[in-house]
Amino acid sequence: MSNGTRRPFGEGPLAQVVSLIYTLLVLEALLVLTVLPGLLPLILLDRDASNIPLFVACVLPLGPAVSAAVFAWHRFRADLTDLTPARAFWRGYRMNFWGVLRIWVPLLLWLVVIMLNLANFDAAGVPGWWAGLLVAIGAAATLWGINALVISSLFVFRVRDIARLAAYFLLRTPSVTVGNALLLLAAAAVTALSSEAVLALLGSMMSLALLLVSRPMINKIREEFTA
Repeated sequence: MSNGTRRPFGEGPLAQVVSLIYTLLVLEALLVLTVLPGLLPLILLDRDASNIPLFVACVLPLGPAVSAAVFAWHRFRADLTDLTPARAFWRGYRMNFWGVLRIWVPLLLWLVVIMLNLANFDAAGVPGWWAGLLVAIGAAATLWGINALVISSLFVFRVRDIARLAAYFLLRTPSVTVGNALLLLAAAAVTALSSEAVLALLGSMMSLALLLVSRPMINKIREEFTA
C-alpha cells in the first residue's frame, strides 16, 4: 500500500473499534460513579407503593449523569490520538447540571403524583378509564422529558424554550418519539428481569442509543433554531 492511501495513525478500523470500546468503558464508569448516591439506596428499597417518593428521589442523579454522557458521546471522535471521553463527560456535567435539574426535578415530581394516584387507584373510587389516562399522561411526560434532557444537554436555550421545543418535537419527529419509547420499554424490561444495577451497567450504551435515536431532532434544531 502506498503512502498516499495509508490512513493516519489512530484512524483505521481497529483503532476506531478500540476507541469505541474505550469510550464505552470510561463513560460507563463515570455514569455509575455519578448515579451511585441514588443507585445504592434504590437497590435496597422494598418494592412497595409507599416508597414511590423515595424511588423517584433516588433517580434524581440520573438526569445530570445521562446528560453528561450524551454530551460526551456527541463529541466522540473515533481517533486514538484525540480521545478524551472523561474530559468531555465532566465538562458536560458541569455545564448542564443546573439546567438539566430545572427540567428533571419538575418531571420527577409530576411522575410521583401520577404513580401515587395509580398505586391508590382502587381507594380513589374513580372510573377505570382514568387509570389509562394517567398512564398515557405519564408516558407523554416521560417522552417529553427525554427530549428536553437531550436538548438541554447539547443546546443553550431558556428553560421555557426547551420545554416548548421538547413538546413540539414529540410530533415533529415521530421516529425520535417511537425510538425513545422503545428505549424506555427496553430499560423497563431489563429492570424487571434483573435489577436497577444491571440497567446502570448498560448506561453508556443506552446513552449512546439515546443520542443516535435523537439525531433527527438534534439536526432540525441546529438547522432551524440556531444561528
